[in-house]
Amino acid sequence: MPVDHLWATWRSSYVQGGSDRAEAVVAAGDGRSLFERILAAGQEGAAEDRDLGVVLRGEHCFVLLNRFPYTSGHLMVLPNRAVAELESLTPEEHEELWALVRDAVVALKAGLGCDALNVGVNLGRAAGGSQSDHLHVHCVPRWTGDANFMTVAAETRVLPVPLEEAFDRLRAAWPAQ
Repeated sequence: MPVDHLWATWRSSYVQGGSDRAEAVVAAGDGRSLFERILAAGQEGAAEDRDLGVVLRGEHCFVLLNRFPYTSGHLMVLPNRAVAELESLTPEEHEELWALVRDAVVALKAGLGCDALNVGVNLGRAAGGSQSDHLHVHCVPRWTGDANFMTVAAETRVLPVPLEEAFDRLRAAWPAQ
């Protein structure tokens, strides 16, 4: 039986780690959460928001493309400060977080043409949160027929839209503030 090959050579930069500058900025732990380091890297000029995947910065929260997405365009909305629990958000953070989740849904539908979305929060490590020290809301675009055998049978995800293109399409489709 011959082996089939799935050629996605444009993914080379992704599997090699993307922007070296962005990788170096967020790699070292310094007491801040991973997401705080990513946010600070753009503010300090150490890396560009596009390299970091920071789609939007708000006063209290920001939007970040997931570097290891379930599907193309998978993003997260999170408070600027590391807070683990939903009930620990300030009223201002709570309001902006959910407003940005709503805007993310609008941008994903318009920018990527998805048929549906999964929106969810994993609160705590036992709930599946790999970065449980910094609350984040996942917004995962879905298309009819996008669930296939690749993840289960080959431990592979097929991502048809590169991170940079998803970033550009989401920024262009983001609702006016």
